Amino acid sequence: MEKAAMEKDPSIEDVRAAITKVMHPAIDLTLMDLGMIQDIALTGNNASLTMVIPFPGIPILSFLEKSLKESVKPLGIDLKIKIEHMNQEEIQNFLAMEKEAWKGL
Repeated sequence: MEKAAMEKDPSIEDVRAAITKVMHPAIDLTLMDLGMIQDIALTGNNASLTMVIPFPGIPILSFLEKSLKESVKPLGIDLKIKIEHMNQEEIQNFLAMEKEAWKGL
């Protein structure tokens, strides 16, 4: 049997586990820890999620998107990312965690 035929299709749990490992480059926490990832969905080999950012025009946005897409690539998943902005409560939580776990670039 071919290896591909024996492998199971990735589950939403597989996708979530891969995404959960993606670290913020300047804060010693994952994007999930920081509350930046929401609404993970999977249909076949297509996954989607919403990434909420604290401020418009963050300079590392493309880096974060690439990191997320690379995290699920080994699963054979094509990831679509919708970008939205955090609400005030989410921003306050993010800034508090950033202050505690800042490591710099």
